[in-house]
Amino acid sequence: MTRIFWDTHLFLYLFEGGPSANDVKRLRERMQARGDKLFTSSVTMGEILVRPVAAGGGVADVYETAIARAATLLPFDAAAARPYAALRADTAMAASDAMQLSCAAAAGIDMFITNDDRLSGKVVQGVKFITSLSRAFV
Repeated sequence: MTRIFWDTHLFLYLFEGGPSANDVKRLRERMQARGDKLFTSSVTMGEILVRPVAAGGGVADVYETAIARAATLLPFDAAAARPYAALRADTAMAASDAMQLSCAAAAGIDMFITNDDRLSGKVVQGVKFITSLSRAFV
């Protein structure tokens, strides 16, 4: 079993469609066939809920339930603080990316998948491999 973390945009592609939605669906099917475990963070949940909460209605509840059922939700907590600080020392990295990666690092994630090619190949202690969605199929 591989512990795989999905960054926010992978969930957005699933929920809202777009050109990468089919890639994310295929990735999830492969993960399920292998018995991989899906993780994301409370940061992802917050980012996903911004538009639905602003719009009102029940879409926020649907998204929240779908993420909670599909993935283990990792907190941005004290265990993530030190990895976050180390990542933010690289001033080129956005705070939200550092938060996501620090949650993954604190949990000892095997693979972090993002839509951001700039993060691919970064070395983060606690995360074995970081790749973009487009490279996850290579």
